[in-house]
Amino acid sequence: MKKIVVFTSGGDSPGMNGAIRAVVRSGIYYGLEVMGSMRGYNGLINNDLIPMNAHSVSNIIQRGGTILKTARSKEFMTPEGRQKAYDNLVANGIDGMVAIGGDGTYTGAMVFYKEHKIPTIGIPGTIDNDLYGTDYTIGFDTAVNTALDAIDKIRDTADSHDRLFLVEVMGRDTGYIAMEVGIAGGAEAILVPESKTNVQEFYDLLENGLRRHKTSFIVVVAEGDELGNAHQIAKYVGEKYPQFDTKVSILGHIQRGGKPSARDRVLGSRLGMAAVQALRNGQYNQAAGIVDNQVVYTDFQDAITKDKKINRNLFKLVDILG
Repeated sequence: MKKIVVFTSGGDSPGMNGAIRAVVRSGIYYGLEVMGSMRGYNGLINNDLIPMNAHSVSNIIQRGGTILKTARSKEFMTPEGRQKAYDNLVANGIDGMVAIGGDGTYTGAMVFYKEHKIPTIGIPGTIDNDLYGTDYTIGFDTAVNTALDAIDKIRDTADSHDRLFLVEVMGRDTGYIAMEVGIAGGAEAILVPESKTNVQEFYDLLENGLRRHKTSFIVVVAEGDELGNAHQIAKYVGEKYPQFDTKVSILGHIQRGGKPSARDRVLGSRLGMAAVQALRNGQYNQAAGIVDNQVVYTDFQDAITKDKKINRNLFKLVDILG
């Protein structure tokens, strides 16, 4: 292994730059040449590859987003696109890849290895925290704190006007952000895809609050909850309880941006170095992760297909504290 390429793919997440920095500087430390692929797999296909050195990753650890840009590559999903990428890797003398992203990124790397045998180590970069094989993904902590800051501000308005706010956070398939930010923000209810939402139970929760003379409510909704998005749930509430002054706030892509937290900077740094070490050790088709504060490696197939379940005790905590 003499030369590697690093790239970010799929949705951006705060802390990706810290991971890029760690890959580049760890690679240099171990005597490797490092290149960066612009816009993920598209850069491999279009030969948009740039040499990276210690200076090129200076002053980026505190920046959100990704200096290498990112994209979702439809062309890489085709055999022809993957052949172009392979030809460019060979032409540039690249022996291995570090892919920073989510399950789509891992899937692409796994298929690419089956066809062309280019070793790849993945780094979990996604705010959703939904990848098996790591306790936390890069960007999750920052996204939670961004959403929490917004909810703290919304609660001031909810309390001042005696309003019920439905706050929608990202999480189409998983409710990790909603669960953590809801508990930390003192939400009265948290609706997530992992827990079947019973409409009557939700109404009972609101009525219980009214009996306790609550005048304001914060309900955190993951965008993938089975009852629907925040606007749909607000419609249900309005029909059942017209006396509520119900408002909706959708936080959206604000959760992806901003300076990464210290936790995400450290996580990206640890996993970036771990990815380089794994390639040097002859590992491939694996994702680096942190479990119980120790670096572990998980096969891409398991990282993609195995469920990462929310701790069921958290649901009980929400019931009691809400």
